[in-house]
Amino acid sequence: MGRARRARKIAQAAAYGGGVGVAGLGALGALGYGILRVEAMMARRIVGQPFEGAPSDSGTYGSGSGVALRFVVLGDSTGVGMGADHPHQTIGATIATEIAALSRRPVELTNVAVIGAESPGLDEQVERALAAVPEPDVAVILIGANDVTHRIDRSVAVRHLEMAVRSLREAGAEVVVGTCPDLGAIEPVPQPLRLLARRWSRDLAAAQTVAVVEAGGRAVSVGDLLSEAFSAEPHVMFSQDRFHPSPAGYARVAAALLPTVSAALDLFGERSTPTQPNVRRGESVGPLAVAATRAVTRPGTEVARAEVGGQSRGAHGRWAVLLHRMRPTVASSGLPETAVRPPDDHTEDAVLH
Repeated sequence: MGRARRARKIAQAAAYGGGVGVAGLGALGALGYGILRVEAMMARRIVGQPFEGAPSDSGTYGSGSGVALRFVVLGDSTGVGMGADHPHQTIGATIATEIAALSRRPVELTNVAVIGAESPGLDEQVERALAAVPEPDVAVILIGANDVTHRIDRSVAVRHLEMAVRSLREAGAEVVVGTCPDLGAIEPVPQPLRLLARRWSRDLAAAQTVAVVEAGGRAVSVGDLLSEAFSAEPHVMFSQDRFHPSPAGYARVAAALLPTVSAALDLFGERSTPTQPNVRRGESVGPLAVAATRAVTRPGTEVARAEVGGQSRGAHGRWAVLLHRMRPTVASSGLPETAVRPPDDHTEDAVLH
């Protein structure tokens, strides 16, 4: 079964309350979970001890004469910022600072993410977020790694993520989800666990993408964003536990999310003039499941709703646009130079079926 088909199946099971569970993984998956239990004990000896906490980054960032933008962050330890030394080094704080500069408005960040959170825990996080900020302008969710490592039924995980996105959208928020990271990119974890973890991570990320876009959000692939950097500079991109990102690693993840958050807030005027995919960069409009599958292999890729000929759906389901907003060039700030630039003027349509 191809990843696109698996993503549709998981998302459909989530929509109808079903589950695929361990049994649905087939013989290889069941064997993999058995190997996982043994290899996980080895991995714990290799990966450093976890931190006891993380800096609190909730607060106001930037300044300006306009009304403050209300920004909420939900998710797991990545959303919390475990491994960061200072509140300003977290993903939420980095995005808030950049958005404040771009919009020339202060940004009020409320972070309700929880260390060790799994997708079912998003229900309570959304409740707390909306109690604190009833009408957020934008929300970022970072979730999925613990669903893989704790063997959460993928359709259950996806269902709770979709419900979270829908609840936030109903509250008026634009929602950007950083999908499950590629756990196969964590080099201290031995083979064959890494290979299996990569497959499970990418399958979950693809299914998350389908559910998020169906719910009206935008998905951004985090994938193996830190993989090459870890190999080249493991002491720079990862924190002392060799698992969570360092401040430099968090800056890299924030750079992948920032262009999509900026677009969601319409800082580049895309609501009146939507960005068209550029075929030379491998961007396209196509079936959502296909776009989700392609996104997981290229970090920083955004998948969002699209229309073809005025129609939101085709023979193979909802249409989606795939955009590579993140560019590889890195500026002295540590963020890609084009991460905060407006879309290119010269674009070409690409529709893939």
